[in-house]
Amino acid sequence: MEKLLLEHGTALIVAVALASGLSVALLVWLVSAALAEVPREDRSYKDAPPLGFRLVWWPIQWISHFVGPIMSVNRRTAMLAKLRQAGLDYTVSPAQLLAARLLGAGLLALLCWWGLSSFDHARDGEVGFSLMLYLEVMGGGALLGFFYPSFWLRDLMRARRSELLKTLPFYLDIITLCVEAGLNLQGALNQSVDKGPRGVLRTEIQRVLRDIRAGKARSEAMRAMADRLSEPNVTHFITAVIQAERMGMNLGPVLRAQADQRRTERFARAEKLAMEAPVKMLFPLIAFIFPCTFIVLFFPIVMKFMHPGV
Repeated sequence: MEKLLLEHGTALIVAVALASGLSVALLVWLVSAALAEVPREDRSYKDAPPLGFRLVWWPIQWISHFVGPIMSVNRRTAMLAKLRQAGLDYTVSPAQLLAARLLGAGLLALLCWWGLSSFDHARDGEVGFSLMLYLEVMGGGALLGFFYPSFWLRDLMRARRSELLKTLPFYLDIITLCVEAGLNLQGALNQSVDKGPRGVLRTEIQRVLRDIRAGKARSEAMRAMADRLSEPNVTHFITAVIQAERMGMNLGPVLRAQADQRRTERFARAEKLAMEAPVKMLFPLIAFIFPCTFIVLFFPIVMKFMHPGV
């Protein structure tokens, strides 16, 4: 038997190599055929994706093509609402966001495996890291990579909301001054876009003006902006303007009252943040500053007690 194996060993090695090569080639062909079915996305009317998405855009696009059909309608609607609040509804689709989460989980799991294996130097008679440790570290990395896009999206939504609340009174003042000077509401919106600072509100007002020029009713365009921003202050302003126009009221006093109320709320938020600052500073003081201060103060005293004759 051993003599037979020795005689035909080369043939067996060649057969195994050919079978492995054919298996790899078949796998590559299947993957390439599946990727060739992914249609090219029309991004002529969309904005450029963020930098992190652009670095791995092709894998995200491929994965989104396959995970998109299995997403439920409720999940897709909820993710699209969050993308609208973050200003990414014309940048990333819900399927692409889910694909980014899956890709992030896989990449970070591989990165954790590579980082752990680089420290796993088992010598003779020693045991390296266990398989369970590899699985735990890779699982933790996969969870972090899966949820990080959600954390990033939440932080972006908070930053946009903070910027929106900061600039809203200024835009309302411009619109109020233009209306009181004799312009209609659309002309006042145009002036606010020309004179106002860059930011979330300016982009949204520009979008409202584009919708109006495209033939959409002004009330519908403004309600769409309120739905995109999902901010009560903006919703109250738009509701008041639409009701005043419907009832034939003068827009000047309505806009002035809205601007004064938004400015008062901004000062109230600033006072609240100022009152919260000492409480937020308490933990860093106790955890970092006080121990260092005590070490500096008591170290010479302790050294004197330990070496009294020196």
